[in-house]
Amino acid sequence: MRGLTLPSTSLLIHHHQSYIATAFVSLRRHVTLQNVLRSGRSGSLSAPPPDRSNGALKIDVNPPKGTRDFPPEDMRLRNWLFQNFREVSQLYGFEEVDFPVLESEALYIRKAGEEIKDQLYCFEDRGNRRVALRPELTPSLARLVIQKGKSVPLPIKWFTIGQCWRYERMTRGRRREHYQWNMDTVGVPEITAEAELISAIVTFFKRIGITSSDVGFKISSRKVLQEVLRCYSVPENMFGKVCVAIDKLEKIPIDDIKEELRSAELSEEASEELLQVLSVKSLDKLEDKLGAAGEAVTDLKRLFSLAEEYGYSEWIQFDASVVRGLAYYTGIVFEGFDRGGKLRAICGGGRYDRLLSTFGGDDIPACGFGFGDAVIVELLKDKGLIPELTHQVENIVCSLDKDLQQAAAAVANILRGKGQSVDLVLEYKPLKWVFKRASRVNARRLILVGDAEWQKGMVGVKVLSSGEQFEVKIDELE
Repeated sequence: MRGLTLPSTSLLIHHHQSYIATAFVSLRRHVTLQNVLRSGRSGSLSAPPPDRSNGALKIDVNPPKGTRDFPPEDMRLRNWLFQNFREVSQLYGFEEVDFPVLESEALYIRKAGEEIKDQLYCFEDRGNRRVALRPELTPSLARLVIQKGKSVPLPIKWFTIGQCWRYERMTRGRRREHYQWNMDTVGVPEITAEAELISAIVTFFKRIGITSSDVGFKISSRKVLQEVLRCYSVPENMFGKVCVAIDKLEKIPIDDIKEELRSAELSEEASEELLQVLSVKSLDKLEDKLGAAGEAVTDLKRLFSLAEEYGYSEWIQFDASVVRGLAYYTGIVFEGFDRGGKLRAICGGGRYDRLLSTFGGDDIPACGFGFGDAVIVELLKDKGLIPELTHQVENIVCSLDKDLQQAAAAVANILRGKGQSVDLVLEYKPLKWVFKRASRVNARRLILVGDAEWQKGMVGVKVLSSGEQFEVKIDELE
């Protein structure tokens, strides 16, 4: 047989390299195609796959930036706060309502003001509708009032406690989500409505231990601005832009404020006059500037007079620079502030008589306020006023034998049927563990289900505060 001729080593290496190069090009094309397919139409490369090196998908266990978890201790504080919101609202005869967290984007971009438009969490849903997570609650209230129409008699007095979302720069007491307490009165044109709302907030502060030396209210009227701008023939459609600029008075340099006012078509003379009026801190001086006949002065005098009747005069002060950043306010505006100067506005509100008509409804007089949860908690911490709120149950029930776990469950069921809270030990545990558990949940008494007692239709009871022990028939257990 004729011998086989083997290729040279160099030839083998050449073919091997050629094969590897071809395979690599093919693989690279495949990976690139997969990346394009994975990334959608844009064709940009997708992010690298998640790290599964230890067999599990690793995730960041922190909540998204600007948001919060509420473990039990924080939830107890939140519930306490919300309970005070509700009880004060009900003391003033208000009824609770709620709205969707997700609303039409148009609800917020019509009349809210430029700043809030830039802070929306918004997107297009699968039905090609523009929607947004609500940044505030008042537009939703206006929408619901229009929807209900004449089926709800005026005046309307509603309150709500809801979560709101804004993508904004975070500071102490300011997050990208917060809960907000709103009280709104619809159908009352008189300043008595604003006076009542401020009274409700003062009542809330007093309930939680906050005094007038801790917190005050700056009060003004949008009509102050209107009267100055009217003198200088500033277009009405620029009013909202001016308000947004003025709302930044204590937040950005005065030159930046002037620049924003120029962009709102204010002359240098008009800007200087406006800033001079806004520096006024007394009603008498405002009257000297605007005259006694102006609506702004009349409204403010009436409110300060009512404050004396309500007994909260020491809580309020006139400050012409308060305008609030939302474009829909039309009259009295107010802002709760920390007298210590450490925190941003605690709450704020005012009159919005024309908001409903911007959504297609009738012009109905209305006013309200918003009060966030985050800032008030910071203030309570500063003042040492966070209440001691512990988890408490009335009974802890456990079996002394593995075979009696069903019996223990029956005892727990009897007590719960009588309206008593029970922490049932769900597996057999030594008594030392049970006593530790009872201490941790602040149980009032320990119910022990033992074999000898159960045979007699009884259970053992230990009152944990006094150490008293006794047996009682199951049907007499109270």
